[in-house]
Amino acid sequence: MKQQLTCMQTCLLLLSGIIAIPFAIAQDADHQEIIDGYCIECHNLEDWEGSLALDLMDLGQVTQDAREWEKVIGKLNLQLMPPVGQPRPDQAAYDSMTNWLEEQLDSNAQNNPDPGRPGLFRLNRTEYATVIRDILDFDLNIESILPPDNSSYGFDNIADIMTMSTTLLEGYLSAADRVSAIAVGDPEFPPEESHYPVSNALSQDQYLEGLPLGTRGGTSIEHNFPLDALYEINSRFLGNSVDAIRGLQFPHQYEVAIDGKRVKLVTIGGNADYNLMMENSAASKLDIEARTRVLVPVTAGKHQLTLTFIEKTGALQLDQLQPFERENFDPVNLGGIVALSHVTVRGPFNGQTPQQSTASREAIFSCYPDRSSREARCANEILSSLARKAYRRPILDEDMEILMDFFRIGRESKGTFEGGIQLGLRRVLMSPDFLFRLEQDPENAEPDEVFAISDLELASRLSFFLWSSVPDDELIDLAAARRLSNPAILEQQVIRMLDDERSQALVKNFAGQWFHLRNLNSADPDGLVFPNFDENLRSAFLQESSLFFSSIMTENRPVTELLTADYTYLNQRLARHYGVDGITGDDFQRVTITDSARQGILGHGSILTVTSFPHRTSPVLRGKWIMENILGAEVPAPPDDVPALEENAADAIDILSMRERLAKHRDNPACAGCHNMLDPLGFALEKFDGVGRYRDLDEGGLPIDASGVLADGSPIDGPADLRKAIADKPEIFVKTFTSKMLTYALGRGLEFYDMPTVRQIVEEAEKSEYRFSTIVQEIVKSVPFRMKRAASQDDENIDLADI
Repeated sequence: MKQQLTCMQTCLLLLSGIIAIPFAIAQDADHQEIIDGYCIECHNLEDWEGSLALDLMDLGQVTQDAREWEKVIGKLNLQLMPPVGQPRPDQAAYDSMTNWLEEQLDSNAQNNPDPGRPGLFRLNRTEYATVIRDILDFDLNIESILPPDNSSYGFDNIADIMTMSTTLLEGYLSAADRVSAIAVGDPEFPPEESHYPVSNALSQDQYLEGLPLGTRGGTSIEHNFPLDALYEINSRFLGNSVDAIRGLQFPHQYEVAIDGKRVKLVTIGGNADYNLMMENSAASKLDIEARTRVLVPVTAGKHQLTLTFIEKTGALQLDQLQPFERENFDPVNLGGIVALSHVTVRGPFNGQTPQQSTASREAIFSCYPDRSSREARCANEILSSLARKAYRRPILDEDMEILMDFFRIGRESKGTFEGGIQLGLRRVLMSPDFLFRLEQDPENAEPDEVFAISDLELASRLSFFLWSSVPDDELIDLAAARRLSNPAILEQQVIRMLDDERSQALVKNFAGQWFHLRNLNSADPDGLVFPNFDENLRSAFLQESSLFFSSIMTENRPVTELLTADYTYLNQRLARHYGVDGITGDDFQRVTITDSARQGILGHGSILTVTSFPHRTSPVLRGKWIMENILGAEVPAPPDDVPALEENAADAIDILSMRERLAKHRDNPACAGCHNMLDPLGFALEKFDGVGRYRDLDEGGLPIDASGVLADGSPIDGPADLRKAIADKPEIFVKTFTSKMLTYALGRGLEFYDMPTVRQIVEEAEKSEYRFSTIVQEIVKSVPFRMKRAASQDDENIDLADI
């Protein structure tokens, strides 16, 4: 009977093969017909448009040319090919071709996974500061110590660009020296000067958030005082081109306070100060700076400094500006009001080891020996605990031998137990085990073999992905016990970590770079064109977008709501800018947005500002931003010989609209291809000016035409239509979101062999309406996140001992 069943099964298998093979051949023929009819004319060996020769690629062997076919899929998904204006297949042909190609590539990837091989990870500047905060409870002003990091694929945590230069090494040495001294409380810490600028674009004619009620202008600073010591606090005030402090016609009471307790109150301005300023502006300036100088004893640790003016009733002068508008004054004018320019804190002077425990000392000194015979045991306990966190793994005997040697050297040279701990901590912070994350290949791994990374390496991948910091004790404990790789436990840890406040690092570091929010600091709108843009508005833009992304994350909402949400976060300043009534105060409130043009991230002033030029909007920049960050398409750089967009001359009689100028620009064949894709996207947002305010007329006073036709033939008119066109195909935006987040999580650029993983994550996320946590969970469970490809014979294996 068994033999009969086997024969029957064999016949069935053969029969199915006979049926399937012609069907596959028929499919290949149908898709080849599409390629021959719409693609091959340009993408062939002779013309080689887009560096693609489809006549050399075999549809029967798709996986052999996976890299090229993934590029084709990207173009077909957005219907960017054939080019606009050329004959195109119908939607069914687009869908059939795309789905079939994806099935072929995804099936091969499932059977032959390639997780990639990231390089050697170095702590970038942001991560370094975050790790110091989490290990030592110490906020480090890292910008003054380490140079900025390079970016690649849109992020600054990409392993391949994290080289170690001499300048960077010196920065890490300086940081380790400074951090260890301040954290322990070294009484020999030398005086230094910290500068806190106050932008002259910041309105100072009103109450500012974070300052005491009944005040106006000034600034609030959180400063870490390293020792119990005397410190000098100096104030500088806004002047003009002849170096005279402005606004001295009227008396103003200036207050300096520490932790809410006043340490100085002095009057600036009035007849005497004004007359001296008119006679000798330099002497007047020195006199006021001397009168506002504060020399005060302060205990070690974080303290809040507030420097502000007591609010006065009545107008200071007839030309005082309306609230929220920055002052634009003649550089030689002596009018306006007294305003703070910058603050410096100097010290410590006559410093002593902190008598009261500081946050960083509490994080370090888990024990304190009462006699010298117990110092070694206590030092071992302290340094092993710090090293375990810093090295992100259990500590070995050889680790402690090195650290205890440094403890003994420091103990002898400084003569104190704290001095020994300080030098031991400094050694921890300079260790390659701290500065680098190296994922070692198994000793017996074959070249290019795919293997699962260790639980400890997984813990670090997870914590730097979600927290931009080191794993906490719970993660290390699970990893050391080899339990973290258990799927159920891993899922629980992701939930826990997303609920932790440290996950806000995703807002600052992932969303901040993906949406280009970090570029807000360098945005410089022209004060003549946009007189109402100031630091208050810049800060509000960033806060709105950060709170908005955070709400999607913390409330586990569908990521598609980044585009479609009917709410945002506004304070009075931003609400007035957007023309929204009923919002008062400096605190941000969650507000329902009824204007469809303003809904979602595309209506945020942050995005609209960073995609504009200082003096005008840029449909091209906005279109490029949408294409790359929302639709996920790569936009090539313009040719070197393409001229810039022609501007309207200041004395021109016939003013051309932006649409008319770009139409002339597209007459250049080298420009037309890209502009046909980008311009309709950018024009849809053209009714937002260069700082995100809604308008009906452009900079030249001409009516704005926000209509256009997308690459897939969809007509749109304005931001609401654009948003709907994108939202109607949610999988495209979710694919972009997933690709960006996977790039950030892996610390490497995505390759063609990663795209099946991206599609799998999107498919799984669809089951939960594309909710945020689902995408994060699927990334963490994915092959690229949990596995790695061993070095090939040409790759060099790196050992931390060699660094």
